[in-house]
Amino acid sequence: MIKNDKTQLILNGDILKALLTLSIPIIINNFIQTLFNLVDSYWVGNISYVHFAATSFVWPVIFLFISLGIGISIAGTSLLSQLVGANKIKEAEDYASQIIVVSVLAALSFTVIGYAISPYIISAMGADAELAHLSNIYLRITFLDLVFMFLYFNINSIMSAQGNTVTPTILSAISAILNMILDPIFIFTFNWGIAGAAWATLVSRALLAIVGVFFLFSEGNKIKPSFRNFKFNKNILKDILRVGFPSSIGSAGSAIGFMVLNGFVVSYGTATLAAFGMVNRITSMVMQFSQGIGAALTSVVGQNIGANQYERVTQAFHKASKIAVNIGVVGCIILILLDNQLVDFFLQSKDDPSVVAQGISFLRYISLSMPFLGLFSVFQGLFQGSGNTKFSMGMEIGRLWFVRIPMILLFKYFTDVGATGIWFSMSVSNLLVCVYGFIIYRSERWKRSVIMNM
Repeated sequence: MIKNDKTQLILNGDILKALLTLSIPIIINNFIQTLFNLVDSYWVGNISYVHFAATSFVWPVIFLFISLGIGISIAGTSLLSQLVGANKIKEAEDYASQIIVVSVLAALSFTVIGYAISPYIISAMGADAELAHLSNIYLRITFLDLVFMFLYFNINSIMSAQGNTVTPTILSAISAILNMILDPIFIFTFNWGIAGAAWATLVSRALLAIVGVFFLFSEGNKIKPSFRNFKFNKNILKDILRVGFPSSIGSAGSAIGFMVLNGFVVSYGTATLAAFGMVNRITSMVMQFSQGIGAALTSVVGQNIGANQYERVTQAFHKASKIAVNIGVVGCIILILLDNQLVDFFLQSKDDPSVVAQGISFLRYISLSMPFLGLFSVFQGLFQGSGNTKFSMGMEIGRLWFVRIPMILLFKYFTDVGATGIWFSMSVSNLLVCVYGFIIYRSERWKRSVIMNM
């Protein structure tokens, strides 16, 4: 097997080894990316819980704008991995070029729009006074980061489609270390407050994207996009749209759902919002393992479908499911046993004891659904790897708009359980969305090809 080429392992080697080989760097990468948020939260939480709440409050807005970038990135991994599996490297390079140009143009447009309408979005979500002011500062600076974020998404998808999950991990590690160094300097030494956290992340991600471009055109990378005499290709754009649009809609629908969810959460008070954001950051750490397995499954599924090896696809799905469920069970036990210690660590500023109490309550509820969150990631990997992202879109939107939000409405207006209704609804929605995923899997509709002339 040649260096940087995992194709033989994915197509002909041991399935479990392929999943672990690809997923371990992705898991490390995911942890590193999570550090961006955790480090920001740790230092911002030392200022006050309102500052902490502001970073959580605006995240769904940011996620809404980057949903197109995520969709294009998912399309890239799916389409490129299938072309690599079919040994069509020249076609893969053409696809990569189109994907990068579309992403950069979209990011530039979203930066301008997002920066302009930031205060209006925050106001519409129900924030006022200090929370609104801090949220607007953090959000506007974050919008300036979109171009670098989208570009890195593309670099990551191009490398992951080839089975190279190590290089993105190394790049992310360098970026995360820089972010950890800059955060306290910008926030406290320069006295920039919450703006310092946003600027530190922007500088770190800019470096990540710039260095990533260098590796993209290095000798070890098989898929090298070319922009000489660039012209848009209608057929390629159709494939990108066919695969990427459902993913973007799913991510956007999820982001809008979380914006609505944040509105419900903040209606119980800023302390509840702080607890909500804090626990989401804690559980995201456990989820990195299952999300890594799901992301690895995307490449394994894509390349084996490109090689028309559906039996190996099924084997990969079964093994990934077992791993994800076991990870979820272990994570559930750890979160329940260490609930007090985890909440205390991530909330350094304890100017409101109710934040800690609500955080522990939420953590206990959401811990029970960790195995289902693991399966959710595996189903996403299967559907995205096959290119049938309409099913992953259905899972994203369905769990929020058809289960979680309606349940929260019922609890809020027809019972007197308070914020507990939110925590319970979130756990139930994670269970029911996996039932939907299993039904689609059994129907085998995800096996339909999505690449033209494939």
